[in-house]
Amino acid sequence: MPVFQYKALQANGGVAEGQLEATGRQEAFRQMETMGLRPINLAEKSAAAAAASKDNHGGDLKKLLGGFSLGGNAERISPRVLENFTRLLSSLLAAGVPLSRALVILYKEASTPAAAAKWKEIHDLVIDGMSLADAMAKSPKTFPRVYVAMVQAGETGGFLDLVLAQIADFQAREKELRSKVMTAMLYPSILLVLALGVVIFLLTFFIPRFQAVFSGFGAALPMATQIVVGTSEVVRKYGLFVAAALVIVFFMVRNWLASEKGRRTWEGMILQAPLVGPLVGQFAMSRFCRMLGTLLGAGVPLVQGLSVARKSIGNQILVDAVAQSIERVQEGGQLGASLADCKGLFNGSVLEMISVAEESGKLDSELVRLANVTEGDLDRELKTAVAFAEPLMLFLIAGFIGTIFISMVLPIFTLQQYIK
Repeated sequence: MPVFQYKALQANGGVAEGQLEATGRQEAFRQMETMGLRPINLAEKSAAAAAASKDNHGGDLKKLLGGFSLGGNAERISPRVLENFTRLLSSLLAAGVPLSRALVILYKEASTPAAAAKWKEIHDLVIDGMSLADAMAKSPKTFPRVYVAMVQAGETGGFLDLVLAQIADFQAREKELRSKVMTAMLYPSILLVLALGVVIFLLTFFIPRFQAVFSGFGAALPMATQIVVGTSEVVRKYGLFVAAALVIVFFMVRNWLASEKGRRTWEGMILQAPLVGPLVGQFAMSRFCRMLGTLLGAGVPLVQGLSVARKSIGNQILVDAVAQSIERVQEGGQLGASLADCKGLFNGSVLEMISVAEESGKLDSELVRLANVTEGDLDRELKTAVAFAEPLMLFLIAGFIGTIFISMVLPIFTLQQYIK
């Protein structure tokens, strides 16, 4: 059984040190609670753990395999659960509850086993002396970098409860905006899938029937018909190979996009796209303004708020542009003038409003107002883009199907002379 070295506070305020045997950290914490101790530090002795693994190889192997299976199938923390955790933690801290006790309350009242395990893990790391931001940074799949950076800013400034409340509000707004984008893209995506299904059905089932009729007459087919028939033969004979090649290309492109060079190239192409580029820029500006306004409203210094807010942009090219602006602010420049080179994010009117708000001391509220206005404009532009995309998708579907149909009908007009 593993041996844990502990350091804890006694009821009389003294510090106690010792060792205890337990099946795991949770059991060790329970034993210390039974003894009336408040843990300061708890660490497993590596030598004892190694000896225990030799003595109980079969049992430990079973635990290891069970833990591995659990990790592979564990439920991920949903954004809604994370938002509830953030808001409740903010409320508890604002009510004067100590951080360690607040984390205990949260993991005991977690809505899912995965959330309970994750909040307990954060609690254990904090009890061991780690800051809340560093503990969260060890779980990047649950806590994004922007989240951790904001928590770190709140811990450093002594207003963690306010920052957590602002994070929860930001998460709610972000979820609402993403939901609008996903809803807007749903119908065009369905049309695209249906179009691909119809085209594949025509190429594999419909055209071969006509091809048999044409070959029986020995007629010379028009060029358009030959192209469609050839495409049908390729799909029927080599469809699986084509599908496999597409899968391979998909993974190659995904790996390329995961690289630094590939991601920057793709993000640059997106920003230059006629319709998508401006929408991406507006979305990034909205996130940046809301994040910076939220941080400034919570009392975070401007330079530190800029460093955190730029991580929320998402596009690395725009992040680099803002990073250059931060250097100018650190040198004593005004925020509005420093952001002037970020053409992909801020236009002249927005920069002027930021400059005026900075001079009047209302920068935090003005940034949040700009974010609200930009999100409203983005919502309207998304609806316009979707309204344009729907007839475009229908036109493409009709074009594909019409081309195939006309290509199959053209030879019929020449069959009469072959019949005679």
